[in-house]
Amino acid sequence: MIFREKQFIISKDDTEVLETLSKNVVFVFLLLLAPLQAFAAEVSGFRVWADPVKTRAVLDLDRSTSYKLFTLQNPHRVVVDLQGSSLDVPLELDKAHAGVITGVRYGQPDKNTLRVVFDLNEDVGLKSFLLDPTAQYSHRLVIDLFKKSGRQRASMIKQVTDISTPNRDVVIAIDAGHGGEDPGAIGKRRTREKDVVLRIARELKKAIDSETGMQAVLTRDGDYYIPLRGRYEKARKARADLFVSIHADAFRKRSVRGSSVFVLSARGASSEFARLLADSENASDLVGGVTLNDKGDMLASVLLDLSQSATREASNKVAADILGSLKRAGKTHKSYVGRANFMVLKSPDVPSVLVETAFISNPGEEKRLTEKEFQQRMARAITRGVRDYFYTSPPPGTWIAANRQGARHIVARGDTLGGIASRYSISLSRLRTANKLNGDIIYVGRELIIPTS
Repeated sequence: MIFREKQFIISKDDTEVLETLSKNVVFVFLLLLAPLQAFAAEVSGFRVWADPVKTRAVLDLDRSTSYKLFTLQNPHRVVVDLQGSSLDVPLELDKAHAGVITGVRYGQPDKNTLRVVFDLNEDVGLKSFLLDPTAQYSHRLVIDLFKKSGRQRASMIKQVTDISTPNRDVVIAIDAGHGGEDPGAIGKRRTREKDVVLRIARELKKAIDSETGMQAVLTRDGDYYIPLRGRYEKARKARADLFVSIHADAFRKRSVRGSSVFVLSARGASSEFARLLADSENASDLVGGVTLNDKGDMLASVLLDLSQSATREASNKVAADILGSLKRAGKTHKSYVGRANFMVLKSPDVPSVLVETAFISNPGEEKRLTEKEFQQRMARAITRGVRDYFYTSPPPGTWIAANRQGARHIVARGDTLGGIASRYSISLSRLRTANKLNGDIIYVGRELIIPTS
């Protein structure tokens, strides 16, 4: 193809016409742009969540925008002015999760401002920030309202016996994953992970509290989000002897099923599946509105990694006990404990495990996750594993350390006598003697007595 260059000769009259046309085009373009600037962002959604410390209001935006925030008294109100914004949906308040907010109103004090007013039942402290798009969310304006009257007293950790008290209870911190803004994985029937794991966590607390010498605390007991670091910090403040995080798996293949147990891996995940899972769970902090990529976090991560060797061995042992108990309760995804770099397991001084109770992406297991019988079965299985661990390795000064009579182990498929002895940190000869065994042959379903160490 040959392109021929054409020459155009422009006269003085033509130049004046072009200049006039150019000015008119610019003027028309500015007229067209004006309404776009006036309504630069649309509010497309509104949610409110309350936890024991704060009430969080979230405005979904189709793009980022500038805003002003201020409070008014008599009565108490918080006012948000969104510059160059419009409203795409009505702002409806869910009273069940409204916290300190009693009502929400909106209007336009001028043509370029959308004003949202939150009516409050008391005076509050404020924190606000804009979030970039992540996962299923677009741009968001987050407004946190803190009660001034009870901000210091609010806590999800119930008081426990001082760690120096003789014959104290063993304390287990139970963490229901996700919550609030972060629904977690969602099944085909729209079952949300955050809902089912909270129910399982509550059942697990009941089961643990029914055991003599054991006591459970929940990191969250409602539908609200807690940052990943905040979860294990709650466990540390409660002086927990163990941290158990409860989740429900999801994978691209709907046929994949079964429960899994994970511990922290300093060198990364033990499989591609575990790496994908760890990335998914760690992304929760982006959804919850926590910045993870600052220099302080990097330094903190290095320091935590250096201090975790003392708790990693204990985590491995309790994870093996829980997995063994889950094998007796139903289908497990893998026959071994997985390892991945889960942020929530990085407590430097509390043994920590993460239990994936089932695959919410599997239609059959999604249905079971919503059933109370399955939730209770999972809770009982996890409790048995936790009990086996503490009766074998009780913390000094606990009731279990003073009163244990030895743990019991039900032989599962794949168990060997040597493997069981190693798991409970006892010699093979002591295990044989306690169970009157002449050799190393054991049968599935047999109950073995584990002598105290």
